[in-house]
Amino acid sequence: MKILITYSSKTGNTEKVAKAIFEEIPSADFLPISEVKSLDYDLIIVGGWIDRATFDNNTLVFSKNIMKKNVAYFFTLGANPNSAHALDCVKNIDALFNENENTITGKYFCQGAIDPKLISWLSTLPSDHKMAPSEERRQRWEDAKSHPDLEDLERAKEFAKFIL
Repeated sequence: MKILITYSSKTGNTEKVAKAIFEEIPSADFLPISEVKSLDYDLIIVGGWIDRATFDNNTLVFSKNIMKKNVAYFFTLGANPNSAHALDCVKNIDALFNENENTITGKYFCQGAIDPKLISWLSTLPSDHKMAPSEERRQRWEDAKSHPDLEDLERAKEFAKFIL
């Protein structure tokens, strides 16, 4: 079986997860999305980071070109993976792949550290803005700093075993 593991990573979180998956599937081709030249694979494992409840733009554009393939996906997000936001992300990414008649063979997601530049920008927002820092939001930012952690990466390896 010809397998591609590909990813987009802004801060390194998604790349860490991609590498953990690759450790379990070392026979796969392992490339950043920007280096993928062909979609001629039996299984394409796509990873990205979350922006506005879906994949980041690079992963989104790449994924829209995958048609009638077996796919699995993974992502990192700043929110808790058990949150409503994470479930919205899953729903949106499922729809993205289903729209092009792909077969989703698995999905994995975990929390990732939030880009410090984003936190800095969010911290400047006025208190009445919907994304303004609150005590709860600051705590989530703090909690996210340690992710993906070893447990997250072990679960990524289990995901890799599952989709095979």
